[in-house]
Amino acid sequence: MMSLSPSGEKVAYVATTGDSRQVVVKDLADKVLIAAPVGDNKVRQLDWAGDDHLLITASSTQALGSFSGTQEFSQTLSLNLITNAVTVVFGASPAILHATFGYLGAVQQSGRWYGYFEGIPLTKTRGFDSGSLGANNFVNLYRVDLDSGVAELAASGAQRPHEWALDPSGLIVAHAEYTEASGVWALQAGERTGAPLVSLTQPLGEVGLRGLGRAPGTVLVDKETPEEWSLADGGHAPVITDGLIEGYIHDPSTGLLVGVWLMGDRPEQRFFEPRLAARQAAYRKALGGEPKLISWSADYRRMVLFTEGDGDAGTYWLVDGKAVRAYAYPYPDIPDLNLGATRVVSYKAADGLEIHGVLTLPPGRDPKGLPLVVLPHGGPQGHDSQGFDWMAQAFAGRGYAVFQPNFRGSDDQGVAFRDAGFGEWGRKMQTDISDGVADLARQGLIDPKRACIVGWSYGGYAAQAGVTVQQGLYRCAVSYGGISDLNAFLFWLAPADGDDRTARARYERKFIGAKTNDDPALKDLSPARLADRADAPVLLIHGADDTIVPIAQSQQMQRALQKAGKPVDFVQLKGEDHWLSRDTSRKAMLEAAVAFVARYNPAE
Repeated sequence: MMSLSPSGEKVAYVATTGDSRQVVVKDLADKVLIAAPVGDNKVRQLDWAGDDHLLITASSTQALGSFSGTQEFSQTLSLNLITNAVTVVFGASPAILHATFGYLGAVQQSGRWYGYFEGIPLTKTRGFDSGSLGANNFVNLYRVDLDSGVAELAASGAQRPHEWALDPSGLIVAHAEYTEASGVWALQAGERTGAPLVSLTQPLGEVGLRGLGRAPGTVLVDKETPEEWSLADGGHAPVITDGLIEGYIHDPSTGLLVGVWLMGDRPEQRFFEPRLAARQAAYRKALGGEPKLISWSADYRRMVLFTEGDGDAGTYWLVDGKAVRAYAYPYPDIPDLNLGATRVVSYKAADGLEIHGVLTLPPGRDPKGLPLVVLPHGGPQGHDSQGFDWMAQAFAGRGYAVFQPNFRGSDDQGVAFRDAGFGEWGRKMQTDISDGVADLARQGLIDPKRACIVGWSYGGYAAQAGVTVQQGLYRCAVSYGGISDLNAFLFWLAPADGDDRTARARYERKFIGAKTNDDPALKDLSPARLADRADAPVLLIHGADDTIVPIAQSQQMQRALQKAGKPVDFVQLKGEDHWLSRDTSRKAMLEAAVAFVARYNPAE
C-alpha cells in the first residue's frame, strides 16, 4: 500500500516493527512526518486528497441490523497532516451508517477538501435522531468534508445497487444500476434517470461501471470483454483486443484509465499513457524482469516501483527523476538464498484440455523425486501466477516442491476456460489437479507417494475432496476456510430453496452445478458427507469471523470425521476473516499447516 502524494514529496505506507503496526508518512529525506499506530485494525487502502490529507480505510467484521449473519464493514479516517486531526468519514452524520462502501476520489473547492464516498442511509426511527439499518437500505453517494466529516447527498441509490463515475471536478458523468431479481444492468449518462445507453442481462452479475475511460467523455464497462463507452453517442470498443485484463489502473489525479493489469502466467502491466509507458520500458531495461509502477506523482517525475521473483521476496524502489534506489522490503528478514525458484508448467488433463500451473522448487535440493505440496487456489475463479508467494515459499523453504495448478474454472485463459469449470466441482476441476501431479511424477520431479494437498477457500474444498471424493493420492490434507457440504453452503447463501434473487447465489449454483439448493447429486461431492471414505489425516483451519465461507463448514467436517473415527485436527483463528488479513493469523496458519504436513509427509 505504498503511496506517493500528488506532489511526490511524501510517501505513505503501513510499517510493521515486531508486533506493532503503524501508518507512516515520510518526506523524501526519510524524515518521519506521521507514525500513527493502527493496532489490530485491518488496513485495506491508503489514498491521498491533495498533499495534506491521507485517507486510511480499514475493515472489521460486524453484525448489524437485519443483515443475516455478519458482514465485513469498512471505515475511512481522514488524517490532516497539518493539524494531525483525525476525522471519521460519516462520523458527523447520525443518519448514515458509519461505514464506507467505496471511494470515488476527492476534490478541492473553496480551499477545502471533499471526498466522494458510498454509504448506507439509516432508516429513521420514531423518537430517535439516528435510525436503524434494514435489509432494504441501499448505497448512496455522498460528498464529505474531510475535516468536519459533514456529508451531503450527491446521488441516491434509489433502492437498488448503483455505481457512479465522476470526473476530476466531482461531476457525476455516468451511473449504472443493477436489478438483482432480473439480472438487468443499465448504464446511463449523468446522474438522472433517463433512457439508458445500454441494458445488459447479466444474471451472474459479471458487469460493472469502473470509472472513466482513457479520454474525457468515456467510461469503462467491466464485463467479459471490457469496453470503453462514449457518453455522447453510446459508441463502444474493447479496451484491448490482444490479451486478457485482470485489473485497471486509473490516474489518481485525472481519474482517467491509464493502463491495465494483464492476466497470464506472470503479472504484467500495460500502460496507455505515453509517459508512463516510456518510464516502464526504461525501468524494465534498468532493473530487469517486470517492475510494476505502484504509485506516482501528478507530474510523473517521482514514482514507486515494485519488483519480485526468483531471488527477490519483494522490493519497493523510489524513483526521483533519473535516480532509482531500493526503498523498502515487505519481507526484509527472508534471505534470498532461502527462496525457491519458480517456473510455469503446462500439461494435458485427461480429456486433453491444456492446463497451466506454477511449480516452486526447494532451494538447494536436486529436483528429482521430491516430496510435494499441492496448493490449489481459491475462487475458484482465480489463478496463480509466477512471482513470490508467501505460502508456497514457506513449504519450499522446508524442502518441498510446491505445485499450484490453474485447473479449469480458473480465469487465466479466458472466459471459455473459466466456463469449462461450470458444474465441475469435485469432478474435472478435481482431476485436473491430480492429472498435474501425475505429470510431475512422469517427469521424475516428484515422488507421487509423498504428496499432501493444502488449500484455501475453494482450494480448501479441493483439499478435503482430495482425500474423500478422491482416494489414494495424498498423505494428508489441510483446508483453510474450505467448504465441506455444498448443499448447506448454498442454503447459507440463499436460505429459501430455489431463491434466485441474488447474483452471487446464481453464480455459485451455476459453478457448483446444482439444480436446486437441495440437489441430491451434491451429496457425492461434499467431503463432510463422505467422511467415512477419508483415507488420510485432515487439518481444518478457519477464521472465526469468516463472512465468505462460514466456520460452520469446518465444524461440520470435524464432527463428521470424528464420528467416522478418522484423524482430524481443528484450529480456529479468533478474530480472523476469510483472507488471513492479520500477520499473527498468517503465522499461526503456517505454523499449524507446516507442522501437520511435516508430521505425515516429512521432507527428509
